[in-house]
Amino acid sequence: MSASFSPRLLKAGIVLIRPDSGKVLRVIALQYNPDTLTRTLQPQGISGESNNRAEATRLKGPPIETIKLDAEIDATDQLEFPERNPNAIEVGVADQLAALETMIYPSSVDLVANNSLQASGTLEIAPMEAPLPLFVWSKNRVVPVRITDFSITEEAFDTSLNPIRAKVSLGLRVLSVDDLGFDHRGGNIFLVYQRNKERLAALAPNNPLSVLGLGGIP
Repeated sequence: MSASFSPRLLKAGIVLIRPDSGKVLRVIALQYNPDTLTRTLQPQGISGESNNRAEATRLKGPPIETIKLDAEIDATDQLEFPERNPNAIEVGVADQLAALETMIYPSSVDLVANNSLQASGTLEIAPMEAPLPLFVWSKNRVVPVRITDFSITEEAFDTSLNPIRAKVSLGLRVLSVDDLGFDHRGGNIFLVYQRNKERLAALAPNNPLSVLGLGGIP
């Protein structure tokens, strides 16, 4: 048997971890990597529109970074070759959609437990801390996020009305040390993410001013 020399295609996805211990709870790999990834970075100045000249170039923290992507999920091949994923015959892609959707649901166990506490006369119940999502796009980009937008377009169905093709649009907000703190597991992961950026920036060419048509700074 001849060995394959084709490079192994890495998948993007989301990893859910416990915020306290960092224990991996679930790994959700996107079936197909999105064709595009839109990132927006909003710098964090000291005083916004203030006229204080001393603060004009100061940064109070990492920029607010948001990520948008569209992911496609399709069970067509799995229906043709059910041995690849037997669940596709029963539920189409509903299981894959549910794995993504339940990231923004508190667990039913927690909901029932909180309802019992309320019924027993507990005056105030702290919101439940959900697993921390990490968006993974290669080993250099592993970053804690909060899901801000989530939409699903189901595009085809089997005879039992199970979705067999869908598009998922995700909006993510990167959680930095400003959001999580330096002692939080997610804050440590963010620092690794930023240090990777700094390492990559150091690899970029530092061009002379002449490239820009300048002999010096005026």
